[in-house]
Amino acid sequence: MKIALVTDDGITISQHFGRATKYAVYTLDETKIIHRELRDKIGHHQFVQEESAHLQQNDARGHGYGSHAEDKHQRMFANIQDCEIVIGRGMGRGAYQGMLQAGLKPIVTDIAEIEAAAQAVLDGSIIDHPEALH
Repeated sequence: MKIALVTDDGITISQHFGRATKYAVYTLDETKIIHRELRDKIGHHQFVQEESAHLQQNDARGHGYGSHAEDKHQRMFANIQDCEIVIGRGMGRGAYQGMLQAGLKPIVTDIAEIEAAAQAVLDGSIIDHPEALH
């Protein structure tokens, strides 16, 4: 199984999915981590040029929803289509729902370190905190 953890430094899990610049992609078997890699992640920093259009679009569901936001989310997920789980320490409701629609399992964790979160996935102790969505 492959999991993607959002990060900027390859060590800690980012507190905001949309602003993170990388994915730490871990390949796990039943008992251990068998491969680690860093992949580039597009995010809000790449969408600066599009922000004026985004500000003009409102969706009744709030921030992170609507066709413009859904397109951005799909572009953010493109580099991790081979993963099953995406882990961050914070994300918007639109990104969370977009992951579900893309066949990814999002997890919002309170674990800060990538290695510890990967181990928690392995031993089945990772907890999703959807109450932390913004």
